[in-house]
Amino acid sequence: MDLLPQIGEMLPRILDGFLVTLKLTILSLLLSTVVGAVLASMRVSPVAPFRAFGTSYVNVFRNTPLVVMFIFVVEGLPQLGVRPRFTTLGLGYFEMYAIIALSTYTAAFVCEAIRSGVNTVATGQAEAARAVGLTFGQTLTHVILPQAFRAVVPPLVSVYIACTKNSAIAAAFGVLEATGQLSSLIEDFPGSVYLAFFLLAAGYMVLVFVLAGLSSLVERRWAVSR
Repeated sequence: MDLLPQIGEMLPRILDGFLVTLKLTILSLLLSTVVGAVLASMRVSPVAPFRAFGTSYVNVFRNTPLVVMFIFVVEGLPQLGVRPRFTTLGLGYFEMYAIIALSTYTAAFVCEAIRSGVNTVATGQAEAARAVGLTFGQTLTHVILPQAFRAVVPPLVSVYIACTKNSAIAAAFGVLEATGQLSSLIEDFPGSVYLAFFLLAAGYMVLVFVLAGLSSLVERRWAVSR
């Protein structure tokens, strides 16, 4: 069979899978960035219980295999009676569970990336903010974090790229994203395994290149605005 007809049959299904992958990735990145920023704020907080919670979260979830996180969320949360109360963007319960697992796991790495950026900000910045009467929260949100985010664009994008690729694990738990589509394509086109793999790999490369390009754009814009 010619390659073009096969590609024509495979491509719509792979694009459908990558649409699900995009939804999982975008929502997971948004949630993990918010949670990671909060955790980083807790880790540098002067309040000891906050620091302890942030440190414990990072130590636990950063050292837990992502597959274990998926098993706990997908299999464990329903048994505990925890179910998503809503779905969005055409995603079902299993997709929402995948987002919870990815976000929880990725937030630990986002936290450490942002905390490393906070450590690059000169202590004189915080002292000057306190001198003009800003509280710790105001100093963090208006002075420290904006500068920290500028410093951690490359490592943060590396975390985002890892999250994009980690979304493939959702295929093992019934989510028909890009990798899940690959499994079904191999069953339907047993003689075209390499073609299906190439199309999938090309799709992930596009996603990674887009993230890397956005990272470079943001770095250049922030460098000019300094």
